[in-house]
Amino acid sequence: MALKYSQKVIDHFTKPQNVGEIADADAVATEGSPACGDMIKYSLKINPETKVVEDIKFLSFGCASNIATASMMTLLAKGKTIDEIKKMKHRELTESLDGLPAVKMHCSVLAVDALKSALKKWEIEHGFAVEEKEVLDRKNVWKALTDCLNPRTGVSVVHAKLINKLEVEPGEGSVFVEVMLCELDDMFAEALEEEIHEKIEALPGVEKVLVQFKPCIHCVE
Repeated sequence: MALKYSQKVIDHFTKPQNVGEIADADAVATEGSPACGDMIKYSLKINPETKVVEDIKFLSFGCASNIATASMMTLLAKGKTIDEIKKMKHRELTESLDGLPAVKMHCSVLAVDALKSALKKWEIEHGFAVEEKEVLDRKNVWKALTDCLNPRTGVSVVHAKLINKLEVEPGEGSVFVEVMLCELDDMFAEALEEEIHEKIEALPGVEKVLVQFKPCIHCVE
């Protein structure tokens, strides 16, 4: 089935803004996974006195939504302070594009998270923030899962209360996730599993991730 894109998404896909790289960038970050086919690289120029993003460019390695969200993100970020950008949510980016198909909502999450990653690196390098050492625990795994969206609805599996079981063994570096899935979501199981793996495996100390799907109780007669 063909996806329905807004005119803004089409415009940013066919004529993306701020494409390229800044040679003497103050901050650079690449986020995403070749496995799922979506990656973004940002390079920025930041004023150290005002903390304003004075210039920003991106390279996209992905689909139309990946390109469009990154393009729009550069427009939203340019001229804003780091603190203003850190408050932005992926929903704001989606609304700026007049919406995205639910199955492509993860692109807006990636576009926002990749930019915030670049800004965090810059703040640490310039002494405005202290690097926090992440550990493998239930709290951080749960946080990672909040960015995993149901491809059919575009809603976080955490916010939709689809996580039925979560077991974390820091000593063994293993994580087990059981997700409730209704019949309508069966076709998206593989994509959702890949996204869960991507988010959790990015955490330090992870050696093994097991994802299991269980029929939603409301969908079983």
